[in-house]
Amino acid sequence: MVRKKKLAEYEERIKQALAVLGEVSEDTTTPRNIRRAAKNSMETLQTTEYTPAVRASNAISILDEILQDPNMPPYTRVKLWNVMSLLEAIKD
Repeated sequence: MVRKKKLAEYEERIKQALAVLGEVSEDTTTPRNIRRAAKNSMETLQTTEYTPAVRASNAISILDEILQDPNMPPYTRVKLWNVMSLLEAIKD
């Protein structure tokens, strides 16, 4: 019972993260490499062959790499930090 509730909560967090990543990936004011990283993170989160925690940590590592980019607009960086904090709460 508790397990199912956790899974539902994790899927909800992933859904929220996907919504924000979708915004970033379609924002034409954001550099192309950053939009691509957002798209890659979305694909990673939507892969069903792994547990939510593995998908989340894979997406976090993609985002972590791109957050070092000096060309990232500040508002995009804040969005990606928010996504990372959503995903970091997902554990196996």
